[in-house]
Amino acid sequence: MTIRTILEYPDKRLTYEAEPVAKVDDEVRTLVEDMAETMYAAPGVGLAAPQIGVALRVFVIDIAGENEPSQLRAFINPEIVEKHGVVVWEEGCLSFPGVHVEIERAERVKVRALDAQGKEFELEADGLLAIALQHEYDHLDGKLMTDRVSLLKKRMIEREMRKRHASESRP
Repeated sequence: MTIRTILEYPDKRLTYEAEPVAKVDDEVRTLVEDMAETMYAAPGVGLAAPQIGVALRVFVIDIAGENEPSQLRAFINPEIVEKHGVVVWEEGCLSFPGVHVEIERAERVKVRALDAQGKEFELEADGLLAIALQHEYDHLDGKLMTDRVSLLKKRMIEREMRKRHASESRP
């Protein structure tokens, strides 16, 4: 397993739409393992392949608390097949370190995907899991959390991230 570099805004690769996985094989399983390791090291509750520069429709989520057993799940070629209700949730993103914004999402979702063995499954979720599913799914479509806030808030976040990026790239 390898910890990969997480892309941060304003990296344009975060806005590209990911391609479907043609076949769940050892290469995809290694990607899932690397993504999980990277997510845990960050630390975060979810990570999409585009966030590490891999344009495939794959994400991992583990919403277990620090002293709880792992609930790691891999989602390959996921589809959100149902959405119900509305909730506003404060979200963060590993590609926007230190930024938290309130975002309106569906309260409950039903997702269909393949697991790391290539077996199809469906999952109904609410609470943090539903939010994480929608957040990571957005990454697969090249959507960022700044695409779900007001224009003013988006500009403020983008300015903050560009300043941070510029200061980190200076010698």
